[in-house]
Amino acid sequence: MIVSGRLFERGLAFVGSDYLSYPLWDEYIRYEEAHQAWVHLAMIYTRILENPIQQLDRYFNCLKELATSRPLSEIRSDEEANYMAATMNIDAPCVEGELRPDDVEQSPKPAIAGLTEAEQLEKYIAIREDLYKKAKEFESKIIGFETAIRRPYFHVRPLDEPELENWHNYLDFIEKEEDINKVVKLYERCLIACANYPEFWFRYVLYMDASGSMELAYNALARATHVFVKKQPEIHLFAAKFKELCGDIEGARAEFEFLYSEISPCLLEAIIKHANMEYRQENKEAAYSVYEKIIAAEKEKEHSKILPMLLVQYSRFLYLVAGNLEKAREVLFGSLDKVQLSKPLLEAVIHLETIQPQTKRIDYLDSLVEKFISPNSDSFDVASTADREEISCIFMEFLDLFGDPQSIKAADSRHAKLFLRQKSSLVSKKRRAEDFLAADSAKVSRTTTDAASSGQSVVGAYPNAQSQWTASYSQRAPWPQNPQAQGQQWNPGYAPQAAYTAYGYAPPQAPMPSSAPQTAAAYGSYPPSYAAQAYPQQNYAQPAAAATTYPQQQGTAAAAYYGSYY
Repeated sequence: MIVSGRLFERGLAFVGSDYLSYPLWDEYIRYEEAHQAWVHLAMIYTRILENPIQQLDRYFNCLKELATSRPLSEIRSDEEANYMAATMNIDAPCVEGELRPDDVEQSPKPAIAGLTEAEQLEKYIAIREDLYKKAKEFESKIIGFETAIRRPYFHVRPLDEPELENWHNYLDFIEKEEDINKVVKLYERCLIACANYPEFWFRYVLYMDASGSMELAYNALARATHVFVKKQPEIHLFAAKFKELCGDIEGARAEFEFLYSEISPCLLEAIIKHANMEYRQENKEAAYSVYEKIIAAEKEKEHSKILPMLLVQYSRFLYLVAGNLEKAREVLFGSLDKVQLSKPLLEAVIHLETIQPQTKRIDYLDSLVEKFISPNSDSFDVASTADREEISCIFMEFLDLFGDPQSIKAADSRHAKLFLRQKSSLVSKKRRAEDFLAADSAKVSRTTTDAASSGQSVVGAYPNAQSQWTASYSQRAPWPQNPQAQGQQWNPGYAPQAAYTAYGYAPPQAPMPSSAPQTAAAYGSYPPSYAAQAYPQQNYAQPAAAATTYPQQQGTAAAAYYGSYY
């Protein structure tokens, strides 16, 4: 019994507060029930109610059932009974003549003064109910995170992005609670499912470091670098930086050496960070040695992929950090004949010449650019047209600052010969595409206009359309009282003459005011032999907008009306 109880306690020490730990608690409960250890069983229920685990309601109901089915003396421990008795006796007033608890020998199961068995049971349950309510309140806050965990176990198959994001959000929430025990428990749970993701190990180590638990921080870092993600370079880079900041310089150097020898011998990021660390330790020669040793090894290779960037970074380090311009130019320019020219390499060469104060090597740079962008060069098949054009543009900007007219003219001519013809071809293709789209838009517009015109021409087929149109139009644009403003208010497409003649009879003749001789002449200038019925029906869509768009005199409006057909 003792051995088995210790096994349960050992397991509960690791996962007893986990949300899904109820199967282990159930086994422990069945074990205590089989041995009829009612005090231990009640204590187990009390411990469960302190943790926001799944099926908490069931455990609280089981505790109440146990408390009502067994005598209180069988389920309450001696320590709790003594504590309750001492508390109640201290709170109760001391009456003269009464004996204090210290004056008599206490019994093993002291009765609480002034409380009946039922009241003691009620208080016993009330204390556990408070624990239950607090646990339920916290459970309501974490239930969303817990239900989103689809895979709480480890598997080599990657986790989905939503599940990874859920773990990060869950850790953020628990860290705000500032309970170190809950934080450690959740991180350990998380690192079961997310053991292959270095970012969670980063978080764990940094949080433990910030909380002052350096032992836990180093323990997590050791597990990450030696067991779970030991083949991933980023964890060793993190470990080297963390150890350096903690003052363990030799440990940081060991991490870099392990990276070079076991993980990635030519990892550019590790080389740069290692050299920077040595320089921060005021060890310039060691920083130079980090670069030079790797560069010498890469020069022995026939086709080194990282040698150009190594030269760029070493030259940048020498000039910007160490302040040694001559050595920086020597490193960069002295090795250009041994490497394949590339866009990043030439950008670095031009940039170094731009920022250094000495005489610019314009002719040498021009030969490098010519070698890179020329169709007959070795780099033509390696570099894309966009890269070659961009290098040509960067060099022309450099010449615009430091070049003479002859060099600028030669570079412009070369750029135009190599790239402007291709750009003109692309612009021509773009214009043809735009013309095609414009033609399609015009076709759609004409089709819409024709459909609208054919729909409006149907108006003449209905005998009542005249009165309907007149009533509708009179509501929108009332007839002006001023004869001078008549031509401005009426759109030429809606002249009264067209409104009457379109339906087969002549308009009523009104006396022409003396103030409009030009208008009468304008109407009289057209031959009377053309019948009004012969004109095509006009489009009457949106009369108000049309009237606003063409504010003209009446004579001019009539000319525009007929002029579109003759």
